[in-house]
Order: sequence, then structure tokens, then C-alpha cells
Amino acid sequence: MKDLKQMYKTILGDQFPLELSISFGDQTLIYRKRTWKIKNDTTGELEEKGIRYGENPDQEAALYELVNGNLVLGDCSYIETGKGLVSSINEADMIQAGKHPGKINLTDVDNSLNILKFLSKSPAAVIVKHNNPCGVACGNTPEDALTKASRADRIAAFGGCVSLNRSIDKPTAEALNNQYLEVVCAPDYEEGAVDILSQKKNLRIIRIKRIDQLENYWDSHFIDFTSLID
Repeated sequence: MKDLKQMYKTILGDQFPLELSISFGDQTLIYRKRTWKIKNDTTGELEEKGIRYGENPDQEAALYELVNGNLVLGDCSYIETGKGLVSSINEADMIQAGKHPGKINLTDVDNSLNILKFLSKSPAAVIVKHNNPCGVACGNTPEDALTKASRADRIAAFGGCVSLNRSIDKPTAEALNNQYLEVVCAPDYEEGAVDILSQKKNLRIIRIKRIDQLENYWDSHFIDFTSLID
């Protein structure tokens, strides 16, 4: 059991290049690997690392942001450079890295935004655990939306990701601190909110400013690669 716990604490060094390109005929897309500086538990020094690991703690993984090029196939164009959401999380927006984000943490954020984009008219909260929605609600305030979403399935939401489409204020931060969560994501954080959330040192606190523009992503196409075993 001790060895198993250590596996989940480990941040893998990945072998992925800092930049990669993918070509579709005469169209080339250029991606840059996203990394963040984290403190080494042993030396205390800051080290630049990509995502913690993939689906499981023995799998290397990397997050890339499109920085040049755009894919157009017939009448269908795909999301362009400069419009990234999760892929554009930079050093300043990773307000607290916690145990450092893994692949599942970031895909949970991504899937929560895919739901939030249809709920822009009022404060809304989405809870996702391992890419499965376990609570979605709108409310009069962010705290109200969070409370309602949390009532859907508290057990499934344990250790999940919560994304909100409004800035997190102190009452919402207090409500979030009453739950065990891996990730909190919002367009911004009001004064004092981060101080409350950062009491939980393992929590990833992420800001995605473009959440207020999610309606623009309703009909946006994105590239999705899936491989078979052969």
C-alpha cells in the first residue's frame, strides 16, 4: 500500500518534445508543450514540469497548446491559435499547483467547460470526476449554484473538479473548502478567496479568463485523435 501511495505522489519526467508539428497535406499545425514551475519536495528548488502523469501514474503525458497554423477541411474550420482554454493555462493562471495537475485533472476541467458553455446566462457550477459529470446547477449566486450542484451526488463528486462561470467570492470559497476537491476553476477570484482556498495545500486552483466567452465555443470544432491498439 505504501508503494501504491508513492506512485500517486510521483511526478514523472516526460520524454515529449517542447514542440511538435502535425501535417494534414499542405497544412501544418505547430504545438508547444505547456509546463509550470513547481517546488521540488527534496531540494526546495523550482523545477519546470509538464503534467503529472497520464491516465495512470505509470504513464507519461504532455499538454500542448496550438501556437501556429489552423486546420481547414472543406467548409469546416477548427479552433484557431490564441483561443485555447485549458491548453492556455500559464504560470500566472496556475494560482496553486497543489500536488501538480495530472491528465485527468485537466480533462475534468475541459469537460466541465464543455457543459458551462451552455449556461452563461446565470451563475453556474459544474462538478466532474474522472470525466463524468456528477453535479450541474444554476443559481442566483456562485455559492447558490455550487450548493445546488453539490446536492446531486456528493459521493461521486468526492475528489473531483468544480468549475464556475463567475468569479469566486469569499462565501463560495468557504463552501468549496467544506468539500474534498482536487481542482477548482473559475474566470477569476475576488479578494480573499484564494487565501481561503489555499488552506488546502493539495488543491489545484486554476483561472481561465476566457470562461466569460464560452458561448463563442458552441459550434467550434476541435481536433480529436484516438488510436487503436495496432
